[in-house]
Amino acid sequence: MMTGKKKKTVTSCDICIYYSYDDEYDCYTCEIDLDEDEMWRFMSDHDYACPYFRMGNEYTIVHKQI
Repeated sequence: MMTGKKKKTVTSCDICIYYSYDDEYDCYTCEIDLDEDEMWRFMSDHDYACPYFRMGNEYTIVHKQI
């Protein structure tokens, strides 16, 4: 039986230490400045493995914001 609720997919960006909330844009953004080729690969390839990914957790992210 389907309940109609979609399960949120967690991406590697969601748990990356460089993915943070930007008050100016009112959304989450990546702090890494990707060049055009890297951005194109990131946007076009669903299985793109970001070379800048660093595992973050609640404690490291909060510590970074202080």
